[in-house]
Amino acid sequence: MKTTKKYGKKADLALSTWVKLARAYTSFNKKSTESIRAFGLTQPQFAVVEVLGHLGPLKVGEICDKMLASGGNMTLVLDNVEKLGYVERTHSKEDRRAILVQLTSKGKQLFDDVFVGHAEQITKFMSVLSTEEQKALGDLLKKLGIGVGKL
Repeated sequence: MKTTKKYGKKADLALSTWVKLARAYTSFNKKSTESIRAFGLTQPQFAVVEVLGHLGPLKVGEICDKMLASGGNMTLVLDNVEKLGYVERTHSKEDRRAILVQLTSKGKQLFDDVFVGHAEQITKFMSVLSTEEQKALGDLLKKLGIGVGKL
């Protein structure tokens, strides 16, 4: 939908770009979610396993920051991943008020078993862009995210 006559060329370009970004994200996210569901997990559950698999034990707040999630939502996700036997929560030895979340041996095995396949799927999805296009898109999205964050 063109809006140039009503809002002007700058707004038309901004709105058109936003729609394209949102549609691309929706398409990519749908395919990624389908891939993750094949592992028997929801996207937030997989994200917890992934972040802990890459970074090791983290405080709940650190997981929230990495996943851009709220504490209340994260509590529910962690409860469910813990019920599945993939994570455990312990008190930090340095600060007993802090709760650390870490993968169990079952969680580590899950991460080792599924992450390579997930990475292959993401690589396949991104292959519609050349290496140079992926780098340029990454740079532009980072610039956009940082810039919008400062507004």
